[in-house]
Formats: sequence, structure tokens, C-alpha cells
Amino acid sequence: MTERQTIKRPIKLGNERLFDDHSSLISGKRLGLITNQSGVDLNLRLTADRLHEWPDCELAALFSPEHGVRGDHQDGVEVGSSVDARTGVPVHSLYGSRRQPDAAILAGLDALLFDIQDVGVRFYTYLYTMSLAMEASAQRGIPFIVLDRPNPVGGEILEGNVLDPAFASFVGKYPIPVRYGMTIGELARLMNGEFSIGAQLHVVAMDGWQRAHFWEDTGLHWVPPSPNMPTATTALVYPGTCFIEGTNLSEGRGTTKPFEQVGAPFIDSDRLAGVLNERQLPGVRFRAVHFTPSCDKYANESCAGVQLHVCERERFRPVTAGFELVSAVRREWPHDFQWRVPVTGIHNFDKLAGTDRIRRVLDEADGLEKLRLEWEVECSEFARSSRSYLLYQG
Repeated sequence: MTERQTIKRPIKLGNERLFDDHSSLISGKRLGLITNQSGVDLNLRLTADRLHEWPDCELAALFSPEHGVRGDHQDGVEVGSSVDARTGVPVHSLYGSRRQPDAAILAGLDALLFDIQDVGVRFYTYLYTMSLAMEASAQRGIPFIVLDRPNPVGGEILEGNVLDPAFASFVGKYPIPVRYGMTIGELARLMNGEFSIGAQLHVVAMDGWQRAHFWEDTGLHWVPPSPNMPTATTALVYPGTCFIEGTNLSEGRGTTKPFEQVGAPFIDSDRLAGVLNERQLPGVRFRAVHFTPSCDKYANESCAGVQLHVCERERFRPVTAGFELVSAVRREWPHDFQWRVPVTGIHNFDKLAGTDRIRRVLDEADGLEKLRLEWEVECSEFARSSRSYLLYQG
């Protein structure tokens, strides 16, 4: 890993460079924009508003991902189409009966833009909203423009298994690692090239971002890209604690620390914290906590568990920590712990994991270290194959 240097001035985002350096991409065109509340510049101006006000183009359509174009829907809730109150532009939902813009909606558009902050994790649905829109754009011969943004958990560390295509879903469509170490623009380049999307892709790169930068190094304001991603610290632990969704443990939804704290009514918090801290996982400490979710699992019930405190973010490996947490609860409370199993289809956990092997290993209460070593090989291979799609240096 290269030595991290704290940036002395904010980086210049892709959406700022679009207007300052690449306005020819939108000049004289009718545009569609896939975005939400996180699509802002350094001064917190929405890209949607700037395009609406820009004199030399027409913002003709907005497209909404999961959680809505203004971020007012919870996870998994279908989003309806509407009219944006601020701009008066039609909003077409891509998280309802439709996951991909169809020919009728794209008719008359000269380009489709994408500006959403991602979190650097494979199971964030915005990635696949982007890829499906790229496919639709390719079919219609419409240029697809990604306004690049920082990966908030850095661009050097890759972690976790590469998804098995047999477990592809809307929380994992392509064989990439859990933590893939690329920006959203770099990932679009990889998807377009490796998975034969074939879009007329333009990535408006940032100026000043380096691979070693975490979010705090960028000088940018954090705007939550989804309701349960309130801080950059949440994003740091999310690659591991999101797997809690596939169990009967609360991942902290309905509290002020979603994904940073995990628990259930049947857990002894001091015991769990002690077991996990004995593992001496790098860069993290576990603190016994009690919380009462206001919604979701165990709504209005007192839960005991742990909060993850990241002490050294460069050494912290959230995926490993997440699986160690699940393993500890599975081992210490075997009669209470449960996997969440849907009525039909594969396990929720397996969808997130992109395989059923991890769940089976956790059921056997052994073998995590062997899996971790396998993931390191998979990540090294992915790093080599993805190198040609990278836009930024260390």
C-alpha cells in the first residue's frame, strides 16, 4: 500500500468537470439522468438542478434507483414514477416493476448520465441500476456518461470472494469481489469491457483523487447515498456487517448506528464483545452495546450486541470482521441463531455472499481462515484483470 497523503484541497468531481471541461458531451442535447440526493458537487449543488439550469442542454428525464431520486424510500421498497417537484422533470422509476429503462422512455434522449455516490461494495444495488441502464443505452445506441466519484473505502484494498455467477441477483450481478477497490467510473469501464455490454461509454474522471484516499481524505461533504448509510464510517464497516441482513440478528436498522452495531434479544453483549476481541482482528475493537430498533428486525425490542469501532482503517478488514461476528454468534448461541430463508429462491445470506459455500463453512464452525486465503488469491487475480480499466494512480 502506498503512503496515504491527506489532500490539501477538495478533489474535483466528475460532475464538476462535466460543466467546466467536458460540456461538449451535453451541449445541445436532450438528457436523461440517473441520480439521487448524493449526486452533488463540492458546494452541495445537485447535478439534476445544474443540468436543469444549464442553458445549452435540456434535462428531459430523471431516473430513480432504489430509495428514490431524493432518497426518501427505505430499502427494498418499490419506487413509483412521478414528477420531480424541484425541476418539473418526469421521474422514471428503475426500482419497481421496471429495473431497466425501456425503448419508449429512452426515445428522444441524446445521452444518458449517471451520477450517484456508491460505497465500493458489490451488493449495493446502484451498481446494477447502472449496468442495466448501460445495456439499454447500448441497445438504443445512446451514449452513456458516468460522472465519477470517490470510492469512500479506498481504491487499494480488495476483499472477499468473487461472486459465483450461479448466485447472480440484483445484489450481485457480476463476478467481482465484495470490496472491489474501484471507483464507480472504473467499474463501469470494467463492466462494459469484461461483460460485453458494449455501451458508448464516457467516464468523466475526477481530478485529484488517489487510490489510497478514504472519504475523509477527499475534503468533500458526505451526503448519505441511502437512508441507512448516514456516515462514511458506516460505509467502512458495511462490506462486512451487511451480511447480518441474511441472519436473524439486527444489523442496527432503526437506530442511529445502522451496520455499525449488531445484536439480538438473545445475545449477552459482554460475552460477545469478549469473544470477538480475543480474536484480535486487525484495526477494530468490539464494544458491548444495547439498543432498541424503531423499525425492521426486533422493532421496539431491547437488543444486546456489539458496536464495531474502527481504530486503523488501513488494517481493518470488514468482510473478515463480519464473518467472524456471524461465526461467533452461530457458535455461542447455536439454538437461537438462524439464517433468514426466503419462501422461494436462495438464502438471503447466499445472495449477498454470492455463494452458498461461506454459509456452509460457518455452519461447520471451521474453515474461515482457509476461505480468507482463497479470497486473497481471487482478489489478486481480479486486480490483475481489472488493471487496464483503472483511471487513477496510487
